[in-house]
Amino acid sequence: MKRPILYVIVTISFLLSSCITNKDLVYLQDKGTVMNDSLMIKEQSKPYRVQVNDILSINVKALDEELTSIFNPVSTENGNIGSESLYFNGFTIDLHGNIKFPILGEISVLGLTIKEVEDKVKKELLNQYFKETAQIFVTVKLAGLRYTVTGEVGSTGVLTLYQDRVNIIEALANSGDIKPTGDRTDVLIVRQYPDGQRIHHIDLTDIAAMQSPYYYIQPNDIILVKPLKRKAIGAGETATQTLTTIASIFSVVVSTYFLVKNL
Repeated sequence: MKRPILYVIVTISFLLSSCITNKDLVYLQDKGTVMNDSLMIKEQSKPYRVQVNDILSINVKALDEELTSIFNPVSTENGNIGSESLYFNGFTIDLHGNIKFPILGEISVLGLTIKEVEDKVKKELLNQYFKETAQIFVTVKLAGLRYTVTGEVGSTGVLTLYQDRVNIIEALANSGDIKPTGDRTDVLIVRQYPDGQRIHHIDLTDIAAMQSPYYYIQPNDIILVKPLKRKAIGAGETATQTLTTIASIFSVVVSTYFLVKNL
C-alpha cells in the first residue's frame, strides 16, 4: 500500500503547485518595473497610418450643403452610421493605396495619418472644386476599429468598436475577458504592416504593459490568448476544483490497488 500512497502524495503536491493563483489573474500589477511612486504611465501610442483595405468615413461640409451632398453618400443623420452602410458607401483603400473620391478621382492616402488624409482631401477639394469662400470642413474617421480575438477568452470572433482608440484590455473585455485558464503574461498580437505581419508579445499582469507600443490595438489586429500550462495537465481553476480532482485520483488509485490485490 506504500507505493500507491506515495503516488497519490506526489500527484497531490503536483496539482496543488499547479493551482491558478491570484498573480495569474490580476491585470496591471506593480512588479517594480515602473520607476515612479505615483505610477504615472507615459503612453507610447503613435498616430495610426492607414493601410490597404481600411475603410474611411469622409464627411465634407460647407456653407451651401447642396454643394457637398455628392461627397457624402453615407447618411449621418442623428450620428447613426451602420457598419453595413459604411462597408458599401465608405471609401476603401485599394491595393495601390488609393481611394476613389467623387469628382476628384483617385487620391493616394496609404501610410497617412487620419489628420493627413483630412488635410489632403481638403486641399484637393479647394484646388479642383471649391473656392476658399466656401469655407469647407472635412472630417475623416476610420469606419470602426475591427479586430479579431481568439484563444482562451469568453467569446472568440471578429469584433468592431466605433472608437478612435481602444486599448487591449478594453478589446478583451468586449470579447468576454480572458478566462482564468488563459495566459495573461504572454498575450500575442498579430499586427499588419506594409511589408507583412509581425507577432508581438505583451504581459498584461505587469503595469509596464501600459508603456508598450502594443497596448493600444490597431485595425485588423489579431489578439491570441494562449492557455496556461496548468490547463494542459488538468489542474482545476480553483482550489475546490483541484481538490475534487485530487479526490477522484485518490479514489481511483485506492480502488485499483484493492482490485489488483484481491485477484
